[in-house]
Amino acid sequence: MAKAKIAVLISGTGSNMAALVYAAKHPACPFEIVLVASNNPDAPGLTLAAGEGIPTFAHPHKGMTRVDHDALMDAAIRKSGAEYVALAGYMRILSPGFVQGWAGRMLNIHPSLLPKYRGLHTHERALEAGDSHGGVTVHLVTEELDDGEILGQTPVAILPGDTADSLAARVLIAEHQLYARVLSEYVGRNFDPVWLTQQVRALAMAEPEAEESLSHGMACFGIKGGKKFAWVSDNHHGDGRVALLVKISGPDEQAMLIERDPARFFKPAYFGHDWIAIRLDLGGLDWDEVSQRIAASWLAIAPAKLKRALSVADAF
Repeated sequence: MAKAKIAVLISGTGSNMAALVYAAKHPACPFEIVLVASNNPDAPGLTLAAGEGIPTFAHPHKGMTRVDHDALMDAAIRKSGAEYVALAGYMRILSPGFVQGWAGRMLNIHPSLLPKYRGLHTHERALEAGDSHGGVTVHLVTEELDDGEILGQTPVAILPGDTADSLAARVLIAEHQLYARVLSEYVGRNFDPVWLTQQVRALAMAEPEAEESLSHGMACFGIKGGKKFAWVSDNHHGDGRVALLVKISGPDEQAMLIERDPARFFKPAYFGHDWIAIRLDLGGLDWDEVSQRIAASWLAIAPAKLKRALSVADAF
């Protein structure tokens, strides 16, 4: 099974990073840790990561602008081949450009039940408010602090006599369990045929006059009353692959794409030289390219009358 590549950012002991490292050792885990990076060269978590054979990177942020330091971190992450970033006690507010560059691919773990208690001192604030539970949240990172889409939460009961420290110790246990589970679910979508088909469906059905049907056991998309422009093959004929089939210009483009990336592109069985199959289940998929190829495939089979009507509509 292909595994999603994760870079983990830490500033200290990295106990959540360690939980991810050990979760990744299980053969069924859908991710692997390819880098542990820090703004603190003395972070104990770096020693743990190195001992587990994981590449590390560290550079202090003192004396640098936030943007310049984030650029260094970003370069190291991209050099590692990481597809996702997991913040695990990384005590830096990130610059907008860094966040935007990893939009939808950067997760954070926060010790409260968001949207309650963004920022610091979460356990003290929960106790002062008389809450029945504290807890932990895993969420996507956006430019707004602790405000991204919530991916998972675990409530932790507040017990009589609890202090911030005693509550924090139990919340940490919940953190170690939740992060790996949520990260697995989030990156695992990239290998899930149902989720992959849903993404293709959303793109294909956005094309004018599109309709969905089932043909030869495959979900397919065509123009109402007309030809098909996209198919999703899920282990068709037992080939073990999830792929998108779209129209292309002809045999030259087909050969060029297969030569460029034979793992990603292949000639679909029973289709002509003006079709290409694109593996969806390898991870690291460029969804912008998928969207463009679906749109181009629709254009290749759309009747002239529909194209003219759209051109007229666009003019207004």
